[in-house]
Amino acid sequence: MIRLFLGLAVVVLLIGACKEDYTPLSFVGNYDLDYKTVNGKEVVDTIYPKMVDFAYLNQDSMLVTSNDMKGKIWVSDFFFSSCPSICPTMTTQMKRLNNELSDLVEEIQFMSFSINPKMDNPTRLSAYIKKHEIAAKNWYFFTGDEEKTHKLGIENFQIFAGKDAESAGGYAHSPAFTLVDRNGYIRGIYIGVEPDDVDRMAKDIRLLLKHEYGVTGSK
Repeated sequence: MIRLFLGLAVVVLLIGACKEDYTPLSFVGNYDLDYKTVNGKEVVDTIYPKMVDFAYLNQDSMLVTSNDMKGKIWVSDFFFSSCPSICPTMTTQMKRLNNELSDLVEEIQFMSFSINPKMDNPTRLSAYIKKHEIAAKNWYFFTGDEEKTHKLGIENFQIFAGKDAESAGGYAHSPAFTLVDRNGYIRGIYIGVEPDDVDRMAKDIRLLLKHEYGVTGSK
């Protein structure tokens, strides 16, 4: 009996060790409360903001809409190709993140929005990609209306982007990487110039895909 008990205890421990704890990622952004009555009782729903529709030219001069990328996890940042400060580091870390998640290429769409589209036309974006030796097939570099892009960053992707005469290059923007789930909700914001935070983002993406969408990569 003692030996049987010990054997069962080992099995329980092994099962416990194999089970992965998952705390769902938070929803990010200002939310509204929706009050309604159900079966005579007041019920409150929390309504988080969803991503708006958008359309941009990519590095291949192809028009890409948000609907074209529907059903994928999004990883985004805002940058400009002539940025002399944090952009090169952000691009390096985004490239590293893309490589780390290469086994999930069909599940994730990377996107970098230029905040200086007057300079960053598709030709220049293609040159930027070549300069940084980026070969990813699931990474768009977008160019479009400047004012709308700045607004999209601030109001929807929860990052700051705009003109700033006192900043190097004439623009200022957040170093953040934004994680958007398949349903258009922001589930995390990470500091793209901090390798440890980018590693945390990679881990969170794998957990999100696995536990909320049933997708497990090869790693």
